[in-house]
Formats: sequence, structure tokens, C-alpha cells
Amino acid sequence: MSIKTDIKKIALKAKQASSKLALVSTSSKNGCLKEMAEQLIKQKQKILKANQKDLTLAKKQNLSKAFMDRLTLNNGRLKQMADSLLKIASLKDPVGEIIKQWKRPNGLIIRKVRVPIGVIGIIYESRPNVTSDVVGLCLKSGNSVILRGGKEAINSNQAIFEALNAAVKIKSLPEGIINLIRTTNHAAVGALVNQVNLVDLIIPRGGESLIKEVSEKSCIPLLKHYRGLCHIYVDDEADLNMALKVCFNAKVQRPGVCNAVETLLVHEDVSWRFLPGMI
Repeated sequence: MSIKTDIKKIALKAKQASSKLALVSTSSKNGCLKEMAEQLIKQKQKILKANQKDLTLAKKQNLSKAFMDRLTLNNGRLKQMADSLLKIASLKDPVGEIIKQWKRPNGLIIRKVRVPIGVIGIIYESRPNVTSDVVGLCLKSGNSVILRGGKEAINSNQAIFEALNAAVKIKSLPEGIINLIRTTNHAAVGALVNQVNLVDLIIPRGGESLIKEVSEKSCIPLLKHYRGLCHIYVDDEADLNMALKVCFNAKVQRPGVCNAVETLLVHEDVSWRFLPGMI
């Protein structure tokens, strides 16, 4: 089977599942999210073993320490992934929310209501935790998802996906609501972004070059960002003890990730008090 044929088959399966998922109750979605969290912990040895394969291959390629850190999973990070799924389960369900309502002079009531988008294709670099994060967010919002992660994390992503998909089966949710492109062939990206009428939105998550490439190739609407520039501003009225903790954490918790702070701006009136402790 060719890559184009395989991707179209996945997209069709996701599209068919999306109409069913849109009608799934909040309690059923939350139940599945909680089961996903449990499966990540239950299958942690399998996931960590798969991650070790990726790390071994990455070391042979002499990839940077920051890259290796983003790729690495351990017990603590798996627990964070599970906790994130539980937090998503606790969020208010956006599906069916009435944003605005008004009544016309003839008595007609018009409502603006949140509904799922349909099928979302997410193309991302080698951060395995993204796999569970985006699955959780898409499930909560009633959208089928097609995942295409970076080739360096292929073993980790497959193991995580299997754990999440096990939860879908246990909770009897529609087959095809979560999907993983298993090939590392780059042609899969081009095939995915051309599934017009089957995929409704593409979200590239990663570096500037990835986003530029996907933007140029996609025939499907895109939700994108470009170069990150994370600022924190400490105002003269800020609680400086709190600001110290926030700014320190924002830089050193995981310096290699894209949301680590890059620029710190401090109001001149408090700089003499704040900066020595920060340094």
C-alpha cells in the first residue's frame, strides 16, 4: 500500500469517527480521559523501553543535549502526562456551549453554539509528551485527531498511542477517533496536508522550518505560530517574592523546551530590589 493510500485510509476512518465523537457525552469523554491516564501508568515499562530505543538511536546521531532532554521520558514525566489528562478531564466541556443568543423581532431565536471542528491533523517534532497532550485536548473538544510525530520519537509515540488507544477500546468509544501515522517517511506529511474534505484543520507544532514547510504544502486551513519569543515583565507593583519564583521556574524548570522564558523585563523602579535576588 502506498503512503498516499495509507494516509487517505486513516483520514477517512478519522472523518467517519468524528461525526460519532461529536455526539459522545461529557461523562463518557471524561471517563476515557481518566482511563488514558491509568493506561499510561499501567504501561509505563513498555513506554519507557520504547523511549530507550529512541534515545539510543538519538545518541548515535550526536543530537544536542536540549534535544535529548525533550525526547527523554521517565517515571516523573509519565506521571505529569497522566496528570495532564486528568486536568483536561476536569475542564468544562466546550461542546454545546452557547456563546451568544438573541431574539429577532419576528420571534426567531438565534444562538451561536460551540461545535467540534471535525478532524484535526497535528504535525509535531520529537516531544513524546505532546502525543498524550493533543489526544486529550482533541478528545475533550470532540475532535478526531491524526498524529504525525517526529521520526526520532517514533517508538515512544507508538507505545504511548497504544496505551491511549487501549483506553478508547476499554471505554467503547468510536474506533478511529485517535490515529497515529506510523511511517517515518517524510512523504506522509505532504499526503496528510492534502486530505481536503477529510481533514478539517492542520496544526504544526515545532520549529520555524517545520511550520514554514507545512504552511507552504498544506491545502487545508492551518493554525500556526512562528518563532517563539517568551517574555516575562515584572512591574513595579508586582509581588516580588512571587515574581522571583515565577521567573526562576520559567527559565530553569526545563530550559530546552519552547516555552522557557527568553527575555526578562523589569520595571526600573524595582530593578535594584529584584535583580540581585534573581541573579
